[in-house]
Amino acid sequence: MPSDKSVDLRSDTVTKPGAAMRSEMAEAEVGDDVFGEDPTVNALEARAAELLGKEMAVFFPSGTQSNLSAILTHCQRGDEMLVGDHYHSFHDEAGGASALGGVAYSTLPVQEDGSLDRDHITAAVRSDDPHYPRTRLLCLENTTSGRAVPTAQLSAAAETAREFGLRVHLDGARLFNAAAELKETAACIASVADTVSVCLSKGLGAPAGTILAGRGEFEYAVRRNRKILGGGMRQAGVIAAAGLYALNNNITRLAEDHGRAARLADELSALPQGSLAELSQATNMVFVTPHESDLEPLHRFLARRGVMIGNRRPTMRIVFHLGITDEGVTEAANAFREFFENDHSTSAQ
Repeated sequence: MPSDKSVDLRSDTVTKPGAAMRSEMAEAEVGDDVFGEDPTVNALEARAAELLGKEMAVFFPSGTQSNLSAILTHCQRGDEMLVGDHYHSFHDEAGGASALGGVAYSTLPVQEDGSLDRDHITAAVRSDDPHYPRTRLLCLENTTSGRAVPTAQLSAAAETAREFGLRVHLDGARLFNAAAELKETAACIASVADTVSVCLSKGLGAPAGTILAGRGEFEYAVRRNRKILGGGMRQAGVIAAAGLYALNNNITRLAEDHGRAARLADELSALPQGSLAELSQATNMVFVTPHESDLEPLHRFLARRGVMIGNRRPTMRIVFHLGITDEGVTEAANAFREFFENDHSTSAQ
């Protein structure tokens, strides 16, 4: 359990609401959201739809449920979705589309920039044959592994899918990070997709919640699927208020997280030559691959110094968020430097 003095770089999901956000939550006007009567939820949904350039938006408890609701909206049992082999909706959501929706996954290789290749999409679409599942949906992602996928690449993939009559869903859990990196509006990026899912509980700093936005014709199915999946909440304005605060106050500051990630990457690149096997940075994330012999000792050393890093292997993912200050960057950099410059490492001696 990290202490309040820890530099917690495990994920941007570890953020905690500050005083201003908590005040909005405490004072939120509420009603029964399943009846459509929670004014704060309604305000959040309207604001999200506006920012994403969509006709409607629906508030969900989680991103996994939001993505699954979108898939169930676009696909029937026995249908197939195309998705990147490293994308969250395939790799990290417990096979929910298959387990609960009877939807088959067809995975495509993710390109170096995080996009999907048009030729791979074309080759994966099945012909109309009773032996095969019906290909119905393309699932995209932005950001992916921290990389902001160029909108032109997303658009090209979406256009290819539509040539075959497929719908397009965009898992935009960190869409506003992508927008900050690409210097585009979230609406511009979201325009490539029929539906888009955006997390409020990552870099935006809300304690819970995700938005699923899209064309108005999908709203009934989205809300019905949310109910089927157990996502219908009652006086949800208490948490929706946090999401509304996040959308109104925490979008423009995302660039600060990107800047701190870039600063740490610069600090780590100055370590003694050969200290790290690989190092890269994208948006609010830094990816560090130690030499195998250093992996466990480095994790333990950082933990003793109060620097919390996720347990991914062999590459450590370091994620910046609103809970990390400039001083936190310095503490993390100093901990890495002390490990490699004071013979704690076996490979960098």
